[in-house]
Amino acid sequence: MTQLHDQELAALLRSGESDGVERKRNAADLDRIREAVCAFANDLPDRRQAGVLFVGVEDDGSCADLAISDELLRTLAQLRDDGGLTPFPTMTVRRAVIAGCAVAVIVVEPATNPPIRCKGRTWIRVGPRRAVATPEEERRLIEKRQWRHLPFDAQPVTGTSLADLDLARFRLEYLPSLVSGDTIAQNQRSTDQQLRALRLIDANGVPTTTAILMLGISPQQWFPGAAIAWRHVDGIKLTDPTLNERVLTGAIPDQLRRIDEMMDAVNGVKLVMGPSVHTRRAQYPLPALQQLVRNAVMHRTYDGTASPCRVTWYSDRVEILNPGGPFGAVTPQTFGLPGITDYRNPTLSEALKGYGFVERFGQGLEIVRSTLAANGNPPASFQFPPPEAPAWTHVTVTASA
Repeated sequence: MTQLHDQELAALLRSGESDGVERKRNAADLDRIREAVCAFANDLPDRRQAGVLFVGVEDDGSCADLAISDELLRTLAQLRDDGGLTPFPTMTVRRAVIAGCAVAVIVVEPATNPPIRCKGRTWIRVGPRRAVATPEEERRLIEKRQWRHLPFDAQPVTGTSLADLDLARFRLEYLPSLVSGDTIAQNQRSTDQQLRALRLIDANGVPTTTAILMLGISPQQWFPGAAIAWRHVDGIKLTDPTLNERVLTGAIPDQLRRIDEMMDAVNGVKLVMGPSVHTRRAQYPLPALQQLVRNAVMHRTYDGTASPCRVTWYSDRVEILNPGGPFGAVTPQTFGLPGITDYRNPTLSEALKGYGFVERFGQGLEIVRSTLAANGNPPASFQFPPPEAPAWTHVTVTASA
């Protein structure tokens, strides 16, 4: 991570706007700031240096006298994973005082897996200004990828080819979910170029892990554990009789749609007696369960384990087991804290966000908390593996009736 001292920041600010520096008077237009972050992360000029965005500075470099509050810094930091930028850029946000002027400084690292998109569009720096990348410029970004440093979900799956992908699903479902309609219409890219741009095939045309999981004709041939094991138990113990048991396979979108249907079908409704009004209430709020299952699928490890995600529905609780412990900045101690997010599978997360399975990155646990509380359920409980356990050890989530 690039560390810039105040003296270095002062020199950059004095140098004026360029392909590595941009100024903003305030944060009134967050979309413009997202576009600037996107362009710096894509690093089309191949500077291989961090780009710097100063918030609180006029176009001529003079101080805008903007109040740099903690709330402003939190708002800017949340741009990384609020869903507007995919996949997630590496960036830091802090307050600095330069020549007596308080500013917010956003430092954006060059991406190892470009292109980064802002709401379906690829932004780049062209000298001191921003622009949407042309097909040729996007091709240059793709060629810059540092394959050896990519997360597992963006790495090629040896032995696979385009024949292992459902290309009709890609054209009709995946592509429109992640790329803006006007970009698709204007660029007229080939399917091969579109797959490369979305990190679904490597430089040699080999599908990546995300491509197999989201678009694969038979994903479990390559990842046997990429499934959801469902069990409905008639009781409160695992040894009690089983009412229904299935292993959901196929592409991840199909698994998630089917598990939604199965949970909804067994989610009983109870009559809540009030002093004057009686209301009908589900045993569990479906949005809470959806978030827990989708988070398990999104954040689990797909490397080194053949264990599926498990959803076990007891008469008094639902348990969801996720093969994969906390990752990166997220630890058992920081789990669920505001602003603490990290992603084991950023490309897969981008795909699930585009499909609408994830509304806003980093908000899943808050949806779980609020909907459970509003429905009268106890808070969900989380059981983490010990630090010495393998990376694929399960995290267990329990929602109680």
